[in-house]
Amino acid sequence: MTKPSSLRTGLLFACLFGASIAPFTLSAQVEVTEIIPDDVIETPVDGVVRRSITEERQVLAYPPVREADIVWEKRIWRVLDVREKQNLPFIAPESPLFTALREGALDGSMYVSEDDAFKNRMSTTAIRNQLFKRDTVMTVDVETGEEIVKVVENEINWENVKRYRIKESWYFDARTSQMKVRILGIAPLYNDVDEMGNFRFERPLFWVYYPSAREELAQHRVVTPGGNVAANMTWEDWLEMRFFASVITKESNTLDRKIENYLTGVDALMEGRRIQDAIFNFEHDMWQQ
Repeated sequence: MTKPSSLRTGLLFACLFGASIAPFTLSAQVEVTEIIPDDVIETPVDGVVRRSITEERQVLAYPPVREADIVWEKRIWRVLDVREKQNLPFIAPESPLFTALREGALDGSMYVSEDDAFKNRMSTTAIRNQLFKRDTVMTVDVETGEEIVKVVENEINWENVKRYRIKESWYFDARTSQMKVRILGIAPLYNDVDEMGNFRFERPLFWVYYPSAREELAQHRVVTPGGNVAANMTWEDWLEMRFFASVITKESNTLDRKIENYLTGVDALMEGRRIQDAIFNFEHDMWQQ
């Protein structure tokens, strides 16, 4: 049988051991429950790796072209409807084109003009007047308790931009014997609605000079069809590769007329196709000479 003295000795050692490890246990509990500041917590990665290819993208400069080498040039105006299936990336909520144009227009990184001649650059105030609506509301002053009129700014709904107007230049380069095209400008067309949400009219918000916007557009990824989140296609790539559907609404002409000024409906659509075919036929004819 175990002696009483041995039992007392064992209990004594157990109590001393428990007392010795108690401070370490308490300190460990304090460390677990300690609140970590927000600036120490690293933002989790939404995926497998952190993606930086788009942020580090460098825009390739256009190859130089001599004026003497351009033997033929025509200006073309198009309208791009974002509701067409091929143009759905333009309204992807994660990264719509309008967000890139809006940011570049407000921070001054893009040249923004009132018209497609790009002669009059818009000020930041004028751009804000296009992108924000000012309303007056009645509020109560907390200190005096009096009612005061306050002016508030509400940003326009980017989803009301249903179409974009594009101005481009088609030219034949005699040095390379190629027909080439460059986008000159983009204008978001905003649908104005009344208080009941009924459509009133469509108006261009501003014209962005495209060459000045390429660097900004190269920093915004396109949500490509198919759901491939690993795709690194940017808006600069999308527009340069012409992955969009559009219709021609005007070509440079003596009277500066739009197609809608002399044709409507299906006839206007066919006229746009005729203009496009004439451009391609011109390049073919140049090779036949």
